[in-house]
Amino acid sequence: MTTTTPAFDEMTADGLVRGPYAEIARWLAATPQAALEQRRHEAELLFKRIGITFAVYGEGGDPERLIPFDIIPRILARAEWDALSRGLVQRVRALNLFLADVYGRQEILQAGRIPAALVRENEAFRPEMAGFTPPGGVYTHIAGIDVVRTSPSEFWVLEDNCRTPSGVSYMLEGREAMLRLFPGLCAAHRIAPVGHYPEELLETLKSVAPPGCRGAPRVAILTPGSYNSAYYEHCFLADEMGVEVVEGPDLFVEDDVVFMRTTAGPQRVDVIYRRIDDDYLDPKVFRPESVLGVPGLMAAYKAGNVALANAPGAGIADDKAVYPYVPEMIRFYLGEEPLLANVPTYLCERDEDRAYVLDHLHELVVKLTHGSGGYGMLVGPHSTAEQRAEFAARIKASPAEYIAQPTLALSTVPTLVEKGIAPRHVDLRPFILSGKEVRVVPGGLTRVALREGSLVVNSSQGGGTKDTWVLEDDPADITRPSPGQGQGQAQC
Repeated sequence: MTTTTPAFDEMTADGLVRGPYAEIARWLAATPQAALEQRRHEAELLFKRIGITFAVYGEGGDPERLIPFDIIPRILARAEWDALSRGLVQRVRALNLFLADVYGRQEILQAGRIPAALVRENEAFRPEMAGFTPPGGVYTHIAGIDVVRTSPSEFWVLEDNCRTPSGVSYMLEGREAMLRLFPGLCAAHRIAPVGHYPEELLETLKSVAPPGCRGAPRVAILTPGSYNSAYYEHCFLADEMGVEVVEGPDLFVEDDVVFMRTTAGPQRVDVIYRRIDDDYLDPKVFRPESVLGVPGLMAAYKAGNVALANAPGAGIADDKAVYPYVPEMIRFYLGEEPLLANVPTYLCERDEDRAYVLDHLHELVVKLTHGSGGYGMLVGPHSTAEQRAEFAARIKASPAEYIAQPTLALSTVPTLVEKGIAPRHVDLRPFILSGKEVRVVPGGLTRVALREGSLVVNSSQGGGTKDTWVLEDDPADITRPSPGQGQGQAQC
């Protein structure tokens, strides 16, 4: 996805450096290109040594690849973050209330605020969850909300991730890399910490332990195994939290209680942070051929003997066809106006929307309703007539499978590329934890589109990551003229 629309640059405005970037601008002006390149190489070696990889299968060759890490941090002032954080908490609260409702009394559907068929006939809706309330009443315990910025004060939610959002390990390891490689630069800023995220995650998971839990809750991370693209993250979080990472065969259910096989004998498990899709969780309930899940797990869950995070069926809240109705959820459940705006979205299953999309394919971005990772998209402004004709046929054949959105001019931040320092488009995935309370670690995972003009930030599509700094103080918005890159050596 590419754009030629002028974008808001988060570092400069009208030739002036914005306050949050004042120290970064001085550092870049004083640091030679060769020194920056050397530090980028050191970061790459560090990530290789630690083993931070992202697995991409089906492409041939070595599937393990490093996600490119850009050493120039993205900066948010505290006031900017606080406003964004309030909107994120509001949104996740509404999403959890929506999930409780659609698997309960379905009042929002009865009121006609969301089309009933959109939910009940959606493949992400799990009838098995109807009438069941998870421990603590929480459905999406870990949410990753993808946000883009278009101006100093405008943030838009691009999509909600309520099933098994990934990327937090790259947020944490990116910060560690910056502290190690640039201690002087970090010390020159009052940066809100993110390293306590695993502690916050563990406390969140323990807080939703089922009523039958005896003593301190035992938590485990259920992974599909080393062939999963986020396997490194599963092991990293387990290690950071001091809990076990297990695969399906490591668990068994007896008398509706989940046990973990250990060298010391079976141990009861109270909370499972599952990184397995719904379909593979329990072969007795979902796909019978699954060998990744645990037979009887859903029976233990419904008996109140184990908590699952995130809850099965949480995916109905992040379905792209349901996404346009999140502002209505906020109004319906909270009686508030949304603090964060949605990107305008056309649902191709609607006759009027479909007609508009087909007439404006050349200027819209078309996405699969159940797509992810930047695949299956048409970027109208940069498509060929043949591509548009192909997508028009697809939309006509299966209209419910597609949505369309206008192309936003995503904000840019300074990024180290082959030619030097240049603006590149970014998004942000903050992580919101919901248990007995809602917790948000300041910052999140900034993903950067490394190709010039590209808006595709997904790691699977060649995007990279940045450390995201939320400053504890609020410097003046605009400071001084933007300096050119100098040749002096900054302290790093």
